[in-house]
Amino acid sequence: MIRRRLGFGALLVVLFVAGWVFGWSRATARDRYEKLDLFVDALSKVESYYVDPVDPQKLVTGAINGMMKRLDPFSNYLDAKSFDELTVQTQGQFGGLGIVVSVRDNWPTVISVLEGTPAASVGVLPGDRIVEIEGKTTRGIAIDEVVSKLRGPEDTKVTIQVQGEEESAPRTVTMTRKIIHVKSIPYTNLFPGNVGYIRLSSFSATSGDELTAALNTLQSEGAKGIVLDLRGNPGGLLSEAVDVSERFLPKGSEVVSTRGRAPNSDQTFYAEETRPNLSQPIVVLVDEYTASAAEIVSGALQDHDRALVVGEQTFGKGSVQSLLNLPGSKAALKLTTAKYYTPSGRSIHKDAYNAHLGEEVADDEDDDGAPPADTTSNASRPKFKTDAGRTVYGGGGITPDIVVHPDTLANPAYAIERQALLFQFANHYVAQHPGLTLDQAQATALWSAFTSYLSEQKFKVSADSLDMQKTYLDMAAHREIARRLGGEQAAFRVSADQDVMLQKSLDLVRRARAPRELLKLSMLH
Repeated sequence: MIRRRLGFGALLVVLFVAGWVFGWSRATARDRYEKLDLFVDALSKVESYYVDPVDPQKLVTGAINGMMKRLDPFSNYLDAKSFDELTVQTQGQFGGLGIVVSVRDNWPTVISVLEGTPAASVGVLPGDRIVEIEGKTTRGIAIDEVVSKLRGPEDTKVTIQVQGEEESAPRTVTMTRKIIHVKSIPYTNLFPGNVGYIRLSSFSATSGDELTAALNTLQSEGAKGIVLDLRGNPGGLLSEAVDVSERFLPKGSEVVSTRGRAPNSDQTFYAEETRPNLSQPIVVLVDEYTASAAEIVSGALQDHDRALVVGEQTFGKGSVQSLLNLPGSKAALKLTTAKYYTPSGRSIHKDAYNAHLGEEVADDEDDDGAPPADTTSNASRPKFKTDAGRTVYGGGGITPDIVVHPDTLANPAYAIERQALLFQFANHYVAQHPGLTLDQAQATALWSAFTSYLSEQKFKVSADSLDMQKTYLDMAAHREIARRLGGEQAAFRVSADQDVMLQKSLDLVRRARAPRELLKLSMLH
């Protein structure tokens, strides 16, 4: 018994350090030790009287996990394995499915799907709940555990059940894990009217350099304005958010600041680029899945009147997580220590979690997750001013200058997309037409072949219902074949004409010869 109690003492050193980090040092020494004594007494009684033998390490770990979950979804206890996995997430590649996951209503939920990955190929979409992994429910489990189950060696398989908001029952998909190469800018494009388009899908260690290369290429092709697409961008490294922002801001401009209670948590980051792009009109395209580092960029360019933000209210994940090592172990705390503020003073973070304290929620990495988008009206939001005196709104997330929502996908197109029938049709069609080129595929009428394929797959739908969705489905069939033959950029070019958010952004840039003209256009909406 003495030996086991000594073990308890060693374990409780970890708990004591965690308590000190939380700010217990502000309490009197007596109050602090009374709180710790209460836990020691409870732990001792469990060890002595619980009906079955207990593992002291598991009890202490469980207590720390419970303490973290009383704070917010982004604060976690990381054991040695979890810490190693977090390190892998920042290295640029890993074996997995290409899914970025956070927590919504106690369920792991897909925030974004990286383009060209196994998850994208089977129709997994943002907003999907992951309800089972390998036959076991995921309700209430820590997101680090979810990530651990989804990742694995290359070419191994994993079966999950996902369920969209409009689906009455989950569907089962089996995917083969691949090495995920995280490239921040998967493609660019030059649209008519000399409008350059840059798809910035995530933030990694190379984002700034990739953006510079993309801008140079588009300018050499004659681009006179830029659409920077941050839709579905889950965030990433703070340093790269600053690096991306300063490509468009004068040297010395504030990009973002952090504020917190811990020492050295109050910091301000400034642009240091000596030759930024300052003359071209810029539209930043965002949606409800734009989060974290992507919100830093959107907010900085909006506050300095350097770009017009178009799209939907962003997520509002604006908190900073720090890794604090725990003495005597290989474990650490990933603890929220500060929040992000835009140059005008807006807090990016949406404090939507206070009502959920006590629920078992967590996040998979320090700049990936986000709370639900804010749906309150601007009238109820705190107001701030940009450099030019325009009104922008706080309250969490970035409020667009011009709100544009995507078209809602209705059935049967929604069901067809969800069941990955378009993806399967493309594979079938390309296999049946060896030697097919991208140009040939785009010039070919596919409707008859596609409807026949649906019949072969026993997809039940009336001809009239299909005809009502023909414009979209015909485009989507060509899009998926283009993806197989030409990659993500080819698929994007096929779908761009029906992307209402993109088309609005392109129109705005075409109508503006300088950044200030974009601001005038925003006044007309």
